Amino acid sequence: MSAAAVPQPQARSGPAAKAERSGRRSLAVALLSGAAGAALVLLATSRTWAEGTAAVAQGALPQRADGEDVTGLPGALAVVGLAALVAVFAVRRTGRVLVSALLALCGAGIVASSIAGASDTAALEEKASKATGLADGTIHDVAHTAWPWVALAGGALLLLAGVLALGYGRHWPAMSGRYERTGADGAPARTRAGRTRPAPDPDRPEELWKALDRGEDPTGQDGGRASAGG
Repeated sequence: MSAAAVPQPQARSGPAAKAERSGRRSLAVALLSGAAGAALVLLATSRTWAEGTAAVAQGALPQRADGEDVTGLPGALAVVGLAALVAVFAVRRTGRVLVSALLALCGAGIVASSIAGASDTAALEEKASKATGLADGTIHDVAHTAWPWVALAGGALLLLAGVLALGYGRHWPAMSGRYERTGADGAPARTRAGRTRPAPDPDRPEELWKALDRGEDPTGQDGGRASAGG
């Protein structure tokens, strides 16, 4: 057969190829934005969000409140969002839509809670009350840092990942096993192409070693054959 007669593979084109390329790009952006967003939120919530001074008899006592003191919601939602980002690839169809919506909601919740915590002074006042021993401890010279806005940026990235998953998730791949599990009746597992895996040869050296590891006698079967033949 001449080389000219061999059909040459043709590049895919048209709407299907365009959707595939869009799916790959959206997948890369969603993974990067989701992972970066969760990391930013977890970093920001461990840093100081507000600081001030509490008046005591000896003078002023500095007080600080980190993100977890102000609100534990962004950190918790970041963990849930990261788990949802991974779970997107473990489900299909309706399950993928639901998980993608959860991812987007986690991002939106982080944004809202970060805005609310950016000007919050309740955590500082609680620390002042503990430091002074007074129920209505007053905090002075309150200053807020930029870390709540870093958490907000992380939440926005998680929200973007969720929106991309909702819009393009149907084009993304899903995790799947190469082989199906063996059936309850002990039938051998089949590949995705439907071929049955060959049974192992008990006379092969590696199978003999496996039998010894299981505590079995690999020669017992041969002995049974010999006695049967006699």
